[in-house]
Amino acid sequence: MNGAAGFPTHVRTFGSGDRPALAIHCTLAHSGAWAGVAKVLGEHLTLTAYDLPGHGKSGDWTGEGDLHQVSTDMGRALLTQPMDLVGHSFGATVALRLAVENPAHVRSLTMIEPVFFAPALADEPERVQAHDDLVADYEQGLADGDMESAARGFNRVWGDGTKWADIPKSVRDYMIARIRIVPDGTPMLFDDNAKLLVPGALDRVTMPSLLIEGEASIDVVDAINGALARRLPDARRMVIEGAGHMAPITHPEAVGAAIHALLEVS
Repeated sequence: MNGAAGFPTHVRTFGSGDRPALAIHCTLAHSGAWAGVAKVLGEHLTLTAYDLPGHGKSGDWTGEGDLHQVSTDMGRALLTQPMDLVGHSFGATVALRLAVENPAHVRSLTMIEPVFFAPALADEPERVQAHDDLVADYEQGLADGDMESAARGFNRVWGDGTKWADIPKSVRDYMIARIRIVPDGTPMLFDDNAKLLVPGALDRVTMPSLLIEGEASIDVVDAINGALARRLPDARRMVIEGAGHMAPITHPEAVGAAIHALLEVS
């Protein structure tokens, strides 16, 4: 299908529940990443998931335009009725923006480790600096034009803990081909060019909201979720025991159970 501004958007649907939901995956993944969570929630939700620009079977990302804006517009085209929103990492920041800009169409909001660094930068910049130090290899790889080194460094911090050499080659190649997209999220994630932190913006997110993080995740995740929890009107937090950043894939049962608990109060 063609999404907003004619951007080719690939969509897949999981489950057969009465409640419609929209799920947005993380960078370097695709909509199929929701299969495990959807299996847990299939009796409760009919979950629509779409591939972000340059991912899965959606259109390629050429670098022209605002990546976060296009990603949000793609989601907005699918947000045709009140829905439960679920997002992971970059996808969670898109879900948050959709909730701010379209609150009447969002029944509940689940954000799994949203990489919205801007509120943490405002509250605890030293914790964001510690993250920046961790991704030095990724940054150096980009600067050198060595996309494999960049992808390896990024995955070391934001992956599921699997060593690079143990990841199937097809998956490594997929990440290497898309690592160039990651910096295009910076204007929103670090600089808040969507203006979600202006006074009153996050006050619009009055629906029940859940911030999930993995027990083994890096420290900046706690800083981000804490900063958002302090700003959202009806937010709760949840830590998935034994999980890291890729909890929707590695711990779908626990993530699904946490989302189901949110559905019961929304």
